[in-house]
Amino acid sequence: MAEMTDAASGGKMAGEDANGAHHHGVSFGDAFRVWLRVAALSFGGPAGQIAVMHRIIVDEKRWIGEHRFLHALNYCMLLPGPEAQQLAVYIGWLMHRTAGGLVAGLLFVLPGFLSILCLSYIYAAYGNVAIVAGLFFGLKAAVLAVVVQAVIRIGSRALRNNVMVAIAAVAFIAIFFLHMPFPLIVLAAGIAGFVGGRFGLAAFRTGGGHKAGSGPVLSDAESALGEGIPVHARPNLAWSLRMSAALLALWLAPLAVLYATFGADSVFTQIGLFFSKMAVVTFGGAYAVLAYVAQEAVQHFGWLKPGEMLDGLGMAETTPGPLIMVVQFVGFMGAYRDPGALNPMLAATLAAMLTTWVTFVPCFLWIFLGAPFIEKLRGNIALAGAMSAITAAVVGVILNLAIWFALHTLFAEVATVGLGGLRLDIPVLQSAVPAAMALSAAAAVAIFRFKASVIATLLACAVAGMIWTLAVN
Repeated sequence: MAEMTDAASGGKMAGEDANGAHHHGVSFGDAFRVWLRVAALSFGGPAGQIAVMHRIIVDEKRWIGEHRFLHALNYCMLLPGPEAQQLAVYIGWLMHRTAGGLVAGLLFVLPGFLSILCLSYIYAAYGNVAIVAGLFFGLKAAVLAVVVQAVIRIGSRALRNNVMVAIAAVAFIAIFFLHMPFPLIVLAAGIAGFVGGRFGLAAFRTGGGHKAGSGPVLSDAESALGEGIPVHARPNLAWSLRMSAALLALWLAPLAVLYATFGADSVFTQIGLFFSKMAVVTFGGAYAVLAYVAQEAVQHFGWLKPGEMLDGLGMAETTPGPLIMVVQFVGFMGAYRDPGALNPMLAATLAAMLTTWVTFVPCFLWIFLGAPFIEKLRGNIALAGAMSAITAAVVGVILNLAIWFALHTLFAEVATVGLGGLRLDIPVLQSAVPAAMALSAAAAVAIFRFKASVIATLLACAVAGMIWTLAVN
């Protein structure tokens, strides 16, 4: 630890400059290697990714303290988009300015992008081959159990009182029975939570976020960064506006070019606009928005068949990186089936890159715009209330996703019937798929009874699916 002099006499802590900035001593090269390691180990969804980041950044490398880590995470939880990737951007920026944030965020996405792109090539080229079809058949059955686990996990954290339960129930009814758009549900929940928090209602003080872990706590003062705020991390409106303008141009300029060149009906324009909208409303993690993405991609745009959304989710679950990377597969298949004058594989590759671009560029925008002002958010009761309500609504949306997945995994045919002003999806019982039911049940037993890891469960079911498919063909 650096020696301390008497602050009252004008001294300062060794390792600080005249402006009070702490020299953490971590080189950019060392940071690059650490972020590469974090990216390679970022399996298991946001909870697993945040746990890996906490173990490496806080416990092992001791870059930042527990309190600063959780404060940054709470800020990222308030933003649309994948909180784990945004947390990496935030910490990277905190340690090594803009370049550090860019490197941390890009490396967090790159392994997953390359993995899913390779799997998408295989899927598009060989998806009808029995062994490949069997692999994805097994993955779909296992993913159903994973989604149910997500409902239970998030529900146990978010639904801590009757008001939160009611919000989740209303969200489920709105999306499952009334087919209301997901963004509208999130907006309504956020407004209700903000108002409830502003008026100090106890039901909206539940908070949210992930637990970082247990054991000895590293204080901010003992960390490499120290407990002060680095000079570059202090609020600077001019810097934030310049950086935001540059990122906004990088985000929206390609969309304007696509619209002007190919028109509104081009699959590339539709993909760019649709997933740009998703980047603004993906509160509560990937599971929350997948039901809406699946609904639009299958029913409105025709980019995917119902079962293919589960195939994509299986890819995202078994590869490193944010789970929201599943949208890359959606864009890939959409352009593969409607390539225009391009070669289908080339069109699909460009669409995958476009989808990833418009999904993740906004993540950098939110962090670089707001991170310098993060201290102003600490203890803000109204924002905490909004997050609590949004998280509760997400539970209802994910329950809808679980039911949607179950219908299209366990039954070969699903009929849509009208009931008053409602439209309901009803399974055709005669089209039940016993093998899918057996694999889903086995995955549920592995996850809930034996606490097997998600990766191991998915791989086991994928192998079982291949064996079963080869046996019946």
